[in-house]
Amino acid sequence: MTLSRLVPMQPVKDMPASVRFYEKLGFVVENRKDEWGWAMMRCGDCQLMLDQSINLHAGIPRISVLYLYPEDVVEFHRRAKQNGLSVDDLETTFYGLTEFRIADPDGNRLWIGQDKSVPGVA
Repeated sequence: MTLSRLVPMQPVKDMPASVRFYEKLGFVVENRKDEWGWAMMRCGDCQLMLDQSINLHAGIPRISVLYLYPEDVVEFHRRAKQNGLSVDDLETTFYGLTEFRIADPDGNRLWIGQDKSVPGVA
């Protein structure tokens, strides 16, 4: 048996606020059910679900980390800043990626990077 795809589901407290955040990163709404507190987002070939129901159990941490691999991390970083997000400077990691990190409105971490051997990436 093999898997044909994997779609992470982010725990969020305010789905509309989270949709606005991810739209600033270049995601678009593919499907949305406000009455459920749920949305399916897409950026290129990647999908991400945002779901308020995951946060129903108080006191249980629900924070995740997603690693995003854009085609051009420099442009992705520039666009995030241009869209009003507070992002750290690009850095080259000890594991050889040029990346930046950001948190969504619920504290879920996004690490966004690209192999530094890619042309145009410092």
